[in-house]
Amino acid sequence: MDPIQTIMLGVLVLVFLVIGFLLGKWIVNMQWLEKIPEIRADAVKRSRAVLGGQFSEQLAPYLPDFNYSPTEARFIGKPIDFIIFKGMDEKDIKEVVFVEVKSGKSGLSTHERKLRDVIKDKKVVWEEYRIPEDLTKKK
Repeated sequence: MDPIQTIMLGVLVLVFLVIGFLLGKWIVNMQWLEKIPEIRADAVKRSRAVLGGQFSEQLAPYLPDFNYSPTEARFIGKPIDFIIFKGMDEKDIKEVVFVEVKSGKSGLSTHERKLRDVIKDKKVVWEEYRIPEDLTKKK
């Protein structure tokens, strides 16, 4: 085979490879385009579930079956939803309760499970921090 034929064969192979690549890319893009409405609908559904859960968390103290006074509940959000100061209404706190609000079939996250275990193991500490005086004095 002479050099011209070899070059022509190489160019022809290269053209077929480029056409095959572009055709494959087009087919993959068409498959994604068909799935976009389904993907968007799923994203909206998940977003609504998250927002509904967040709304429910903050509304929980005002629901009829919530076991504590809403005025004694303090919303934290992460890593626990509420800290309840039982007796705060009477200015005599007798108990501190950690409350995690869940809706539907949702379960505790790894962080929430670890926090629950730490609390159940009574590894809770009171600490007081005082701001150094030299930071609080006006100069």
